[in-house]
Amino acid sequence: MAPATQAVQTFGKKKTATAVAHAKEGRGLIHINGSPISLLKPEILRFKVYEPILVAGEEAFSAIDIRLRVKGGGHTSQVYAIRQAIAKAVVAYYAKYFDAASALELKKKLVAYDRTLLIADPRRAEPKKFGGHGARARRQKSYR
Repeated sequence: MAPATQAVQTFGKKKTATAVAHAKEGRGLIHINGSPISLLKPEILRFKVYEPILVAGEEAFSAIDIRLRVKGGGHTSQVYAIRQAIAKAVVAYYAKYFDAASALELKKKLVAYDRTLLIADPRRAEPKKFGGHGARARRQKSYR
């Protein structure tokens, strides 16, 4: 039997978008749905995906390959799910295969920058009700 590879699996969520990250030992490659992170569309949101890498430092990712699968939601929600999955993957990998102190240090760095990098946003869209155009808006009342 082949020796077991060091790997962790984490997920990130935003609204209805879910990103699953497989982090394993490697040379710092990050692929999203089979394509490199540098080809992520839209370009404007690409920097949002780079945030966990820039905050944690590129040297933290140099020994890890991360493969991501993302589905559901829209473009923005998917990007936020991806960045959360990447951040959680690197913290989980360090906690499992390096030492807890370095994982805790990474966690503190990421949370200090943006809490949603590790903690999911529980907000959801409220369902529309009758008698109006949206969840809370009602039709205007006329007296004459």
